[in-house]
Amino acid sequence: MTPTITYAAAMHIHARALKYFDMIRRCGSIREAARRLHVASSAINRQLLQLEEAIGSPLFDRMPGGLRLTAAGEIFSRHVITVLQDEHRMASELDALKGIRRGELSIAAIEGVNADLLPNVLERMMKRYPMLHISVRPAGSEVAAAAVAAGDADVAIGYSIERNEALRQCALGRFRLGAIMPADHPLASRTSVSFADCARYPLILAGKPLSIHTQLRPLLSHHRKPITVLMESASVELAKSMCLRGVGLAFQTRIGIEDELREGRLVHVPLIAAGPVISDLGIYVRSGRSLPPALDALIRVLSEEVARCEADEPTLNPQGPA
Repeated sequence: MTPTITYAAAMHIHARALKYFDMIRRCGSIREAARRLHVASSAINRQLLQLEEAIGSPLFDRMPGGLRLTAAGEIFSRHVITVLQDEHRMASELDALKGIRRGELSIAAIEGVNADLLPNVLERMMKRYPMLHISVRPAGSEVAAAAVAAGDADVAIGYSIERNEALRQCALGRFRLGAIMPADHPLASRTSVSFADCARYPLILAGKPLSIHTQLRPLLSHHRKPITVLMESASVELAKSMCLRGVGLAFQTRIGIEDELREGRLVHVPLIAAGPVISDLGIYVRSGRSLPPALDALIRVLSEEVARCEADEPTLNPQGPA
């Protein structure tokens, strides 16, 4: 039977032990955790053994490939993540009382938002919190969500992230998936296109890590005629660059090609199947955590920017492809 770990019992555990446990969880190895923390492996192992004694159950299974959380370890890890994030929140709030707006935030985000959406958000945040340090790392939607659930990032930005009790959705924007192409392409004047329309031309398809790959899979499976796939890529930037060169058509939302659309170098033509093909862009934090002031501000600014981008979506011709 899995032991119950109460908050009261956990509060008696030394903060250093929590940080050691969290690093072991991240690394899957006592030796690697010790290296990153600049502490002797024996000290890390001793703290782990004391933790397991206090909990009354092993927290890790010792596997040939490293350490893996037990059921009790999974429960305890959720508590540890909350405690460590609350520690950062408390420090941020104490700083705010002193008039000091500093701290650290981490964002795991899909590549497309780096072109326009995220720079707009970061510019506003840096003006409001000039001493705030924000780290941004590119990640596929699933990886970004997993990073937030594990406490490795404060915010995830991604498309079509599945419902997860470990995540809280803070904002959602709905964007049309479409074919992107140079302005002189034969399909560029259309108000919408079907996959069959696009399949008459060479295609650049999204790789498996991208949610677009999953969205296009049913269209590909129902298309019975031969198609020319020039390449598959998990990089929307690479796909965009190849489209700009006139090599082939790619599929994505308008997020990530804002400059090219404004300058007329690319055209985005909404894709139609039974109806519009929609990608949901969401902003997520870990469920149950208290948001420090800077993170709360970041969520608000992100939500406003997503809403602004959604409002800029053009009205779709309800009649379908011309």
